[in-house]
Amino acid sequence: MTNAPNVPNASLRLERISSDNFDAAVAVRVRPDQEHAVSPVMKSLAEAYVHPRTAWPRLILDGERPVGFLMAFFDIAWDGTGADLRSGLWRLNIAAAEQGKGYGRFAVESVAAEIRRRGGTDLYVTWHPGPTGPEPFYLALGFTPTGETSGGQTVGVLKLT
Repeated sequence: MTNAPNVPNASLRLERISSDNFDAAVAVRVRPDQEHAVSPVMKSLAEAYVHPRTAWPRLILDGERPVGFLMAFFDIAWDGTGADLRSGLWRLNIAAAEQGKGYGRFAVESVAAEIRRRGGTDLYVTWHPGPTGPEPFYLALGFTPTGETSGGQTVGVLKLT
């Protein structure tokens, strides 16, 4: 895995969640003003447990230090029929003290690389609208709103081709 461009001398990597790093993963907390916009890691891990074929939870490490958590999804039937299969970023939790250091960008780039590896060409994400939501972050990375909403959240897509 390559280092994120905004994090000099970093040893960034994703690690599968295991019994060895479970406590570190669930300890990742976003800023209090962001808690309404993203579920806690514990809920994400519970969802990954009940959706093992589509969920891809990973701890984001800088060296040995946990700095965030992501969960991607692969080939979900977006429309419920299977005619519109999508892959993307389901959750992104960057620890409060670690935000603004390039870890979020690294996470998105890592999910994009995995989608490409699996033959995908689009990375989808949803975000909570509003002044404390992550819309500026996603737009700066090149995501464009699709015009759809999902659960009251904006749906965005990043073309990977």
